[in-house]
Amino acid sequence: MNILLTGGAGYIGSHVAIVLSEAGHSVVIYDNLCNSSKLVIGQLEKILNKEVVFVEGDIRNTSLLEGTIRNHKIDAVIHLAGHKAVAESNLRPLEYYENNVGGTLSLLRAMVAASIKTLIFSSSATVYGDPRYLPIDESHPLGPTNPYGRTKLQIENILEDTTIADSSWKVINLRYFNPAGAHYSGLLGEDPRGVPNNLMPFITQVATGKLQKLKVFGSDYSTKDGTGVRDYIHVVDLAEGHLAALSYLSKVNGFEAFNLGTGTGYSVFEMINAFEAVTQKKIPYEITNRRPGDVASCFAATDKANKMLGWGAKRLLVDMCASAWHFQQSKGSN
Repeated sequence: MNILLTGGAGYIGSHVAIVLSEAGHSVVIYDNLCNSSKLVIGQLEKILNKEVVFVEGDIRNTSLLEGTIRNHKIDAVIHLAGHKAVAESNLRPLEYYENNVGGTLSLLRAMVAASIKTLIFSSSATVYGDPRYLPIDESHPLGPTNPYGRTKLQIENILEDTTIADSSWKVINLRYFNPAGAHYSGLLGEDPRGVPNNLMPFITQVATGKLQKLKVFGSDYSTKDGTGVRDYIHVVDLAEGHLAALSYLSKVNGFEAFNLGTGTGYSVFEMINAFEAVTQKKIPYEITNRRPGDVASCFAATDKANKMLGWGAKRLLVDMCASAWHFQQSKGSN
C-alpha cells in the first residue's frame, strides 16, 4: 500500500516509516519539521538503503495535502502530526487546538477531496485522564486533565462522528502509552529540541552531562515510591502496532480504538534505577513540584490489541534503556 505519514519525520513517525517500509509498503513522509529535522530523512535512507519520499509541509495546508495524496496515489493515511507536550499545552492551549484539531480538520478535508477514507490516528492515553481503575481498558471513561489530552479527545470525537455520518470511512484510533527507546542502529531515537518533556531523553541527556540533573516532578503521589507510574513501551513495538493496525483495517467498520502499551507500570525511580543498572551511569536528580495535569498512575490493558490485532509488546525495559543510551552515544559521536 501507499501510505502517507503525517509527522513522519518525528520520533514515532520515523520508526513507523521503517517498520512499514521493511514490510513492503511505500511510505510518503509529510512533516513541517517544527519538532524534527530533515537529517532524519537521511538516517532513514541509511537504514532502509533506499530513497525516502519526503514532502515538507504543514498539515494545515489543505491544498498541499490533497496534492500529495493525489500525486503519490495514497491508499491510507497514518496521522501522527501534532504538538504533544502536556506542560506546554497548559501554557499555550490555543496553539495546541489550532495545530492538533485544526490540522486534523485540514487533513480530513484533503482526504475527502482526494476520495481517501482510510485512516490510522495517533492518539494518546492522556484521553483517559485520572484513572478510575487500573489497568485502563478501551472502555474506561474519557476525561483528559490537560489541553493536550483534550485536543486528542476532540479529534477522536471528530473521527468517530465522521464514520457515523459516512459509513465508507475506516478509522483505527491508537491510544499510545509512553514510548521510549530507539532504533537498534543508533541512528534514530528521541531527540527533542530544548529541554526534554519526556523522561527517557531527559535521563540520557543527564547521563551525557548535557543536563546537570533530572527533575522528578512530584514524589508524593499515591504510588509504590511516591513518583509517577507510567506504561513505557519500546518505540519499535509501538511502530509494529501500526503495521498490525494497517493489516486489520480491511476488517474495520467505522471507528475502532486500541491501546498500545505493555500492561506494566514503572515509576520514575524505577526507570532511573533500570537505566543506571544497564549503563553503569549515575543519574543525579532533584525532586520538584508536580506538573499541572499529570496523574499518579497510568498503565494499559492490552487484551483488545492482543486479540484483535494479533499484536503485543515484545521488548523489555532493559531494551528501552540500552537502545536509548546507544542512540544518545551515537548522536554525540556524529
